[in-house]
Amino acid sequence: MIETWKTPVWPVTGRKPRKVYVYLPTQTKKNRESRHPVLYMFDGHNVFFDEDATYGKSWGMGKYLDRTRTGLIVVAVDCNHRPPHGRLNEYSPYTFDDERFGHITGYGRRYMRWMVETLKPMIDERYPTLPERETTWIAGSSMGGLMSLFAVSEYNHVFSRAAALSPSVWASDCRMAETIRKAHIGPDTVVYMDYGSEELKGQEYMRGYFCRCADALDRKGAYVTTRVVPGGEHCEASWERQIPIFLPTLLY
Repeated sequence: MIETWKTPVWPVTGRKPRKVYVYLPTQTKKNRESRHPVLYMFDGHNVFFDEDATYGKSWGMGKYLDRTRTGLIVVAVDCNHRPPHGRLNEYSPYTFDDERFGHITGYGRRYMRWMVETLKPMIDERYPTLPERETTWIAGSSMGGLMSLFAVSEYNHVFSRAAALSPSVWASDCRMAETIRKAHIGPDTVVYMDYGSEELKGQEYMRGYFCRCADALDRKGAYVTTRVVPGGEHCEASWERQIPIFLPTLLY
């Protein structure tokens, strides 16, 4: 079952309401006493329904969870669609200039404070969650993958596990690696990272950025799983195919 409702992301877009998707496992219908881990995700419009997805193809996350009867609550919030670069600004922890996109004003830190201080308490109050750090996780792709790495580093006291698919670690010349090196990361932290082989073509520097972040996490003692996905591309269809791999890594 997927519920939807709206709430403002006030530090980023003020009073304008944003759509929130909440997946509830089938177990919650049969047993009202059951409680479950929570996976927070970025780009909520792309997570569940093709008709809401930017390019007409979603991850189909709800269908996978139903089919596998996975006892997991998934909370996914729509992104900022405002032109010219609302999503890039919202999902970047850093302010920087890029020759492709121009000036990016990083509101990512504000967004994560809202998620931790406003959204998470709201979810824990409304739904049968296991609210502890050990059962609070985060995942995303592209800029959402970058934010997932940022969240598990800067808010490691809140998120113990993260999945970063095709993370945009190119942002601000891979300052994410330095963020990880400076962070306090618990030794029980689990991180899944991947990148598509097709994405690496023509931008081999990304392999170096990717490895720098993975190495920084490893040196912090985190349990890191990294993959180069054979034939992997930068799109929802490719990320959907990784669900049976990254989700068991978080659940393990």
